[in-house]
Amino acid sequence: MLDIPLPDVVALGETMALVAPVLAEPLETAHEFRVDSAGAESNVAAHLAALGGRAAWAGRLGDDALGRRIERHLRERGVDTRWVEADPEAPTGVYFKDPGRGVRYYRVGSAASRMAPPFLDSLPLDTARVVHVSGITPALSASCDALVDALVDRVAASPAMLSFDVNHRSALWPAGVAAGRLRELASRADLVFVGLDEAEALWGTATPEAVRALLPEPTLLVVKDGAIGATEFRAGAGADDRPTHVPAMVAEVVEAVGAGDAFAAGYLASWLTGGDARERLAAGHARAVTVLGDTADFPRAESNLRSTR
Repeated sequence: MLDIPLPDVVALGETMALVAPVLAEPLETAHEFRVDSAGAESNVAAHLAALGGRAAWAGRLGDDALGRRIERHLRERGVDTRWVEADPEAPTGVYFKDPGRGVRYYRVGSAASRMAPPFLDSLPLDTARVVHVSGITPALSASCDALVDALVDRVAASPAMLSFDVNHRSALWPAGVAAGRLRELASRADLVFVGLDEAEALWGTATPEAVRALLPEPTLLVVKDGAIGATEFRAGAGADDRPTHVPAMVAEVVEAVGAGDAFAAGYLASWLTGGDARERLAAGHARAVTVLGDTADFPRAESNLRSTR
């Protein structure tokens, strides 16, 4: 049996089957569709694997055709799926992309929503360099919310860096309900990704500097501002925590959903190889561009690659 190395990055969260029009057409009138796998954390793992990193996705899928399809997709993209569980009693969630009109979720009662703290028992969190989670997971159910608290506590007691993408989804919980909980989780992370638009909706912070004033705790804070660029704040960089800003790359945008996950993966890939702040942000932008021009969350040109690691 091959001795498979443990992953450098463990991403934990929900993954669903994604149904999207092949072309950027409305869901109501499109004729051709693609069934893929997509979820904030598994997207990050897949992008990291494509960039040469050792990344695992951990989560629960239904013991059904869609669950098996998703696990296979991720494995074929080089993601370590040893810590994926199949739930025989709950289905795999599904969501649909309606290009230019957002997304439609069908996830109530899914296998992912049944995750709870004991799910962490077998995960290689103590040997990972990075553990990545998003603000989607605590909104899925009370047991998932408890899972995230247990995850944060366990990672805090390990050498791993906790990476947290705020990733507010208003369809799961409105800003008024989510704001306090997401602020609390972000304050306990080592690295935080947040969009300026979602930070303003959640906390009323209209500038990157205002976000940093609200979130002084994370060692690294990355505030993304769409086509403008991204700003990194690093604790200890100087008395005033001087930020580093890198403009976004020019890109034709067909569908922005999924670009934040690609950005996080590009940033983390650079961090893992010792990149400085400008290199980390530039790597994030470069990876985000690979999905902005399509309806998929992962570059189609890379979708059929098979891992040789």
